[in-house]
Amino acid sequence: MLEGSCHCGSATWQLDERPESATACNCTACRRYGVLWAYGYEGENILVSGETTAYVRGESLSFHFCPTCGGVSHWRSLAADEQGRRRIAVNLRLTEPGPIADLPIDHFDGLDTWADLPRDGRCIKDLWF
Repeated sequence: MLEGSCHCGSATWQLDERPESATACNCTACRRYGVLWAYGYEGENILVSGETTAYVRGESLSFHFCPTCGGVSHWRSLAADEQGRRRIAVNLRLTEPGPIADLPIDHFDGLDTWADLPRDGRCIKDLWF
């Protein structure tokens, strides 16, 4: 299990399992936020708690921030899928780096092609340490 919190501790998340990788996206929002995402489904393997403020981007998702310190905690799909599940991703930069240091980073081209890019061998510790 991983836990993360914004700088002031008001917005928190819990991820039931260690992810296989972290995703860095270069879309206009993610590259500005500098986030690394781990994905799941709301109420299944991810629990978010505390007060957040949402920024709705387009018609598909909302980014959530702590209203006190401004930390980006997660994004949330605006609509449930065909099975009634709601996609969510938490910002791994809000957890302690040690337990996730060796996770590989997957790069997603959210700016141009909306496709996964090949892994380049880097992991989280290459960015944080």
